[in-house]
Amino acid sequence: MAEALLAGFGLGSEGMGPQPERTGWAAEQEPAALEQGSFQDGESYSDCSGDGRPGSRFSSFVLQGKTSFPELFQTGHLLFYERFAAYQDYMLADCKASEVREFTAEFLEKVLEPSGWRAVWHTDVFEVLVEVTDVDVAALKAVVRLVEPCLCESSLGTFTPECVRELLDLKAQRLPLQELWVVFDDSGALDQTALAIEHVRFFYQNIWRSWDEEEEDEYDYFVRCVEPRLRLHYDILEDRVPSGLVADYRSLLAQCQEIYGSFLSLRSHLSACDSDSEQGSLSMVEGLKLYSEMEQLKQKLKLIENPLLRYVFGYQKKSNIQAKGARPSGQKVTHVVASTLTAGLLQALLRDRLCREPCQEEAEVQFHRDPLSAVSACYEGDTVLVCPGRYVVQGALALADSIALEGYGLPDDVVIEQRGKGDTFVDCTGADVKISNIKFVQRDAVEGILIIHRGRTVVENCVLQCETTGVTVRTSAELLLKASDLYGAKGAGVEIYPGSTCTLSDSGIHHCKEGILIKDFLDEHYDLPKVSMVNNIIHNNEGYGVVLVKPTIFADLQGGAPGGAAENKAPKTQTRGEAEAAGRVDLEELIECAAGKAAPGGRTGPLEQVEGNCEIFSELVAASTQKGQLKKKRLSELGITRADDSLMAQEMFACIVGNQFRWNGKGSFGTFLF
Repeated sequence: MAEALLAGFGLGSEGMGPQPERTGWAAEQEPAALEQGSFQDGESYSDCSGDGRPGSRFSSFVLQGKTSFPELFQTGHLLFYERFAAYQDYMLADCKASEVREFTAEFLEKVLEPSGWRAVWHTDVFEVLVEVTDVDVAALKAVVRLVEPCLCESSLGTFTPECVRELLDLKAQRLPLQELWVVFDDSGALDQTALAIEHVRFFYQNIWRSWDEEEEDEYDYFVRCVEPRLRLHYDILEDRVPSGLVADYRSLLAQCQEIYGSFLSLRSHLSACDSDSEQGSLSMVEGLKLYSEMEQLKQKLKLIENPLLRYVFGYQKKSNIQAKGARPSGQKVTHVVASTLTAGLLQALLRDRLCREPCQEEAEVQFHRDPLSAVSACYEGDTVLVCPGRYVVQGALALADSIALEGYGLPDDVVIEQRGKGDTFVDCTGADVKISNIKFVQRDAVEGILIIHRGRTVVENCVLQCETTGVTVRTSAELLLKASDLYGAKGAGVEIYPGSTCTLSDSGIHHCKEGILIKDFLDEHYDLPKVSMVNNIIHNNEGYGVVLVKPTIFADLQGGAPGGAAENKAPKTQTRGEAEAAGRVDLEELIECAAGKAAPGGRTGPLEQVEGNCEIFSELVAASTQKGQLKKKRLSELGITRADDSLMAQEMFACIVGNQFRWNGKGSFGTFLF
């Protein structure tokens, strides 16, 4: 197996040269430092990789503290492809969720040194040096003994070596492998042991969910769960996911874990009590409610984990920008932005913009060196006039009041460039915002170039050089894009949400993943957006020129049932509202029945007519399972995009005149089904 693993990482024996004899399978490539350190809690360490030692292909680090621990293998900063290959090819392969532990044990049995190596037992409270005397791969545990003299470091002053011995005795000298950090051995003999434990540790810390084993094994666990979660982890690590979406994901994960814990406790209680009693009946109802809540949270987590879908459904950034309103004095101010203000430029400004009318001679003018400070100083009705030059900003331009942001000159002469991860470039919440004659350039961005949360925003004669998503028009917001050029978005050039109004005229949208994406949601219903497109050129986009995200539910729930496969081969489509209403009514009826309020189907009568609470509970489980299967079927169909030449006939398109669609990778119009 070692030779196969080495070959899999491009380390065949013919390319390795003289090496110490070993059965290791560590990758030869030096991993890039993507994480702060091996310990997930930010434990400090010293890198000892510069010694030029032969043998081991890993660097080492030393724990910093009062205790002089030996050097440890530095394995916590592996690259995505290294973990991906290890999980896919060697550790998990095509196993089901219920087989993960078995496959992991088989993997460890082949690559782990059975005894004779030392490690640091690391917890949130202490670190202790131990020696491994045996490994129980089936339990994912190691049998250990303390190294004498005892080396122990703890954040608690009362934690002594005697406490360690007592704790080890309570654990029968058996410790989880993922809590062990292997002591460095420069011969290379322990490379595979350290790396295998790292893969197990990373998997159970970042990939595995406690509820995975109870899910239906529809297809292999790696494709369904491991790959999307691994990709999300590295996207977060490398700042490719907005901080707000990361916070949403972690919050959802914590909620789901809490509800799952409550569900397990309740299920354990039910198994120990009389299910025919009134208390047992109520507990069953509570259990079904918890199960339903958990399923909803799990579906939201899956949407965020899917790289294709997380921006389509998973993230609705909220704006906390507060408008200032009118200036207390009632005066409206013109803010002039210039990196260098010459006499000639000042004379031109006075002639063209500042003193065109005699009444403007008393108007107040403020001068700024950068656009951020000018926008921050604005009140309702102010104007920001940006002089020619290239301005680099590190934050977002938050336009919370009704102001005008204008470039004095052509867009190529007035350039505002944003650098730094995490911020939206231009954030609009004002009731009436106008932006004109400016080129906006994104660099190294995570979020979109322009988001309109509410109010009306007019963008005229501008150039938008995007990096992630382009312009986003949220629900109840309005965008008027005129005579502008938008390109370079890794997502859609323009994202239009339900309930919004979007007018595009005389503009170009090109070299994006999709030209225009019109969205809908899984959980909420809004009015259709109102879209007008006049004399635009949508060209050279990777996907479609215009894509409509359209809800479609496949109600093929019994395809695997005997006698039902043939009639369920073709998916049956029903509207989202019908499906949700049907599922909701069935579940609510049964819950009321279990609580003694009604009989199934709305029939009145005493509860004695029902053959026991256990039967009702079975119906509850069946209804809930059916809803879960419906959601899973819908998720399995996510991402189906098809050409749709009749798209422009949709009711949402108010005016479509004189547009040109050229050289878009998949065609002019498409529908994204969910």
